[in-house]
Amino acid sequence: MLRIVLLLVVVLVLVVLVPRLLSHSVAPPEGSSAPDFTLPSQEGTAVSLKDYRGKWVVLYFYPKDQTPGCSREAHNFQVDQPKYAERNAVVLGVSLDSVDSHKKFCAKEGLNFKLLADTEQKTTGAYGSLMNFGVVKVAARHTFLIDPAGKVAKVYTSVDPLKHSAEVLAELDLLQKSGTAR
Repeated sequence: MLRIVLLLVVVLVLVVLVPRLLSHSVAPPEGSSAPDFTLPSQEGTAVSLKDYRGKWVVLYFYPKDQTPGCSREAHNFQVDQPKYAERNAVVLGVSLDSVDSHKKFCAKEGLNFKLLADTEQKTTGAYGSLMNFGVVKVAARHTFLIDPAGKVAKVYTSVDPLKHSAEVLAELDLLQKSGTAR
């Protein structure tokens, strides 16, 4: 029995940790230019980061449509949409799911902000947010707060989906009061 448990632990470590260690994607640091992208939204229209110059962008990556944590995080961003609008900010969600999956997720959850389909994993990789579990790849739960000039103002790599929208709004307030990205 002990051998089976040890074997399972070794396999789990190999499947989970080795691909992460071999991954070379690194999140863009605060103060750097945010990598540009063009991805399809749930409506099938192309959305580019450059379309939002002059606005704050909350670019959040999440693992999977219609899962509990992702649904909660998206719901909180939806409820707070008026607060983001007051701060001249837009929320863009990104996962590796398809346009059709995003469309169903938005309909089920009542989401009206853009969810972007990164099925080729290029944008997720450019933002250091691709988790490779060997046979399965998903987006890590990371968020990038991008200032109106297109610079990364804040990077979140440890996200609690229940509190994250409030955390981002508080940071937006700090950054806008200081007048500079930190």
